[in-house]
Amino acid sequence: MNTTLTIQQASVATGLSVHTLRYYERIGLLDPVTRRDNSHRLFFDEDIRWIEFLLKLKRTGLPIRDMVRYAEWRRQGNTPESVAARKALLKQHTHSVEQALAELQGNLEVLRKKIDMYEDIEAQTMGS
Repeated sequence: MNTTLTIQQASVATGLSVHTLRYYERIGLLDPVTRRDNSHRLFFDEDIRWIEFLLKLKRTGLPIRDMVRYAEWRRQGNTPESVAARKALLKQHTHSVEQALAELQGNLEVLRKKIDMYEDIEAQTMGS
């Protein structure tokens, strides 16, 4: 069964504001959304899944301009060119995310060592 949601319901489901959903449609991140006779937008399950994927890309730091390019390639269907372009973009972005995670991991290790140092100081102070 394919559920349909109003823009307000889609906003709640995705955590995006109504304004942001309209903006995403306007800039081409979303395909033109189906509308009722009264021109109200209807979002389907596949629209919500796509938005959830876009949010993951956004949360990992992919710029909106790259998300728009990805969406354009997606609309071209699974042509060899489109698939290769989307794959290349995701591979490059994955590499960037992995580098950021490695840097964060190094920073986290420094913080842990600093906490350990303070715990040692506290233990020495309490023992004196």
